[in-house]
Amino acid sequence: MAQGLIEVERKFTPGPDTEERLQKLGATLEHRVTFRDTYYDTSELSLMLSDHWLRQREGSGWEFKCPGVTGVSGPHNEYVEVTSESAIVTQLFELLGSGEQETAGVAAVLGRLKLQEVASFITTRSSWKLALSGAHEEESLLTVDLDSTDFGYAVGEVEAVVHEKAEVPAALEKIISVSSMLGEGDRPLYAQQNAGSASTGEGTC
Repeated sequence: MAQGLIEVERKFTPGPDTEERLQKLGATLEHRVTFRDTYYDTSELSLMLSDHWLRQREGSGWEFKCPGVTGVSGPHNEYVEVTSESAIVTQLFELLGSGEQETAGVAAVLGRLKLQEVASFITTRSSWKLALSGAHEEESLLTVDLDSTDFGYAVGEVEAVVHEKAEVPAALEKIISVSSMLGEGDRPLYAQQNAGSASTGEGTC
């Protein structure tokens, strides 16, 4: 049975010289983009308190991030990222217990599920590609995303994409190596498996 791609990532706090360090490591700037993220929850924050995150990203649509089962040892969590609207609606009804499920898009069921906007902010992101020296040509590049928001928060992320859980430990080793070369503070590691549409994810949040 085909499995979704698994994103293995490590978040860190970027410094003023992070882009310079990336350039010295041979990283290539892919693009800079600006987008708005809007998060939805109940007035009691029922989703967030159970580590579920419903987001609408400008230009990208809906995503529902749900906690998965820990698959490898270490300071990380595993999440499933659901991007199919029908699958998101199904999970929302299961979590919030609001009677018989409707066959509708996410926006159409917000009112019935008592979901409302709880946060909205603009993010500017620079995305970099980096290959460690000695890596085989067939191995995918690492992605480094640097985000800054309109309320002053900044976060970075090193990410690798693998096809099987057996590949996660090697990916973690690469990510830790790059983080060490960037010289940034330690942050938790995450493994995320995509569900729904065929997407490799959006990086940080």
